[in-house]
Amino acid sequence: MIYFTKYAENKFDILNKHKIFFTREQVEDAIACPEKTGKKSGLMAAQKENLKVIYKKDGEIIKIITFYPIKYKYALRS
Repeated sequence: MIYFTKYAENKFDILNKHKIFFTREQVEDAIACPEKTGKKSGLMAAQKENLKVIYKKDGEIIKIITFYPIKYKYALRS
């Protein structure tokens, strides 16, 4: 089960104001099929394309703490 914290839910609106758009499905997909993972201070990180997700796993429950855009090294440059 994936649970979004209140801050993570609000993060969609925060990013939308800056014309950065992600969907819940993209966030969940980054955790399910990450290209890169990491761990720090009890929190886990998953990265896929231009999205990084910080989350905590308690048994079967995954709690999304936050997510944010990152530069993707394979992105086309204009």
